[in-house]
Amino acid sequence: MDESTRRDRADSLPFDVFSRQCPSRGTLEHVTGRWGSLTLTALHDSGARFNELRRRVDGVSEKMLSQTLHALERDGLVQREAQPTNPPRVDYELTPLGREVAGRLRGLIQFVEGRMPEVLDARTRYDRARES
Repeated sequence: MDESTRRDRADSLPFDVFSRQCPSRGTLEHVTGRWGSLTLTALHDSGARFNELRRRVDGVSEKMLSQTLHALERDGLVQREAQPTNPPRVDYELTPLGREVAGRLRGLIQFVEGRMPEVLDARTRYDRARES
């Protein structure tokens, strides 16, 4: 089966993230995992170098950021561009698909941040009820 036929066949298949075999589940995990969502959102406004991303995404280890970027690049959400300089320079930016995903994540993040007083009140009520 050639690449075109494989792509046409994949485009016609229904994807179901609730099915364990569906490839969309892996992509959803990459996008919604802690480091994936923060990395995508950090790249939303502009591209960045690896260490810039590491500083922006507070708490991510070098290894986890590297793994996250590789997964997002494989899924077509992030583009990696190595510059032939000394020392080597690698820039990361979102693809058009990555930009769309990051925009949706950004909306969710803004929503959660804006509702944190309610979340904190709910946590307090929950903790008090469990103390008694």
